[in-house]
Amino acid sequence: MQLLTFIFIYPFLWIISILPYHLFYGFSNVICFFVYRVIGYRKKVVRSNLELVFPDKPKEELNHIEKEFYKHMCDMFLEMVRTMNLSKENVKKKYDITNIELFQEIEKKKSILIVCSHYANWEWNVSINNYVKSKGYAVYQKINNKYFDAFVRKTRAKWNTTLITQRETVKTVVRNHQNGIRAGYGMVSDQSPQVTKSQYWKEFMGIKVPIFNGAETLARKLDLAVVFLKVSKVKRGYYQAEFIPITLAGKSTEKNEITDKFLALTEQQILERPEHYLWTHRRWKHRDKAPK
Repeated sequence: MQLLTFIFIYPFLWIISILPYHLFYGFSNVICFFVYRVIGYRKKVVRSNLELVFPDKPKEELNHIEKEFYKHMCDMFLEMVRTMNLSKENVKKKYDITNIELFQEIEKKKSILIVCSHYANWEWNVSINNYVKSKGYAVYQKINNKYFDAFVRKTRAKWNTTLITQRETVKTVVRNHQNGIRAGYGMVSDQSPQVTKSQYWKEFMGIKVPIFNGAETLARKLDLAVVFLKVSKVKRGYYQAEFIPITLAGKSTEKNEITDKFLALTEQQILERPEHYLWTHRRWKHRDKAPK
């Protein structure tokens, strides 16, 4: 059944990926109408999240953010599909890194953890590996359909990126460290962990929630550098990325220092253009379980 699903869906995705610019984003507009107006995909979650973190914003402004978010979300997920036939030359035009020299200087000395949030287009972050010498890894959620999973891995490999699951992350980083292999590890670090596994709670957008601190644990243990990848949407289909150093020596940081800086940078990013954050995920679902 997985193979049949792959065979049936793949041709449609391929056609979408090669559509001319105006047709591609015209199709995104159609998808947005159905997702937002007809189906109302997670509209209650989005509205609840916006009201929760922006209690002082008027309803008209929240409605505007909501509508713009759905437009962006549909663009972004279709841009993930477009990756199938996006060349290195084209992605460099659509995803500009303003200070790649910073990364290139750090990678000469040590491995780097690249932390980011579900903001703008995190899918194209893997194109960073087109500019650097270090081996590139990206932590991802494995796809249940093994054929699509294999296809995604192969697609990212053309950008010199190796995908690893969260379960594989620690052993991969430690093994490379022990073997003297310098690498870059991309992690989307704003997910909501299980309460039972959370060791740290912190206010995020004014609400106390459990926080993933796996990146910090690795950085402090292995003395890795950590940079925040700030991605901004310049216009439809075009993004600009900037590396912001959090620490160049993980061992020299205090407990929770790296995590706190990451959260502060993520909040700043969201406040600048809230419509480009992924409001459909339940980031604040455990807020009522926060320790007193």
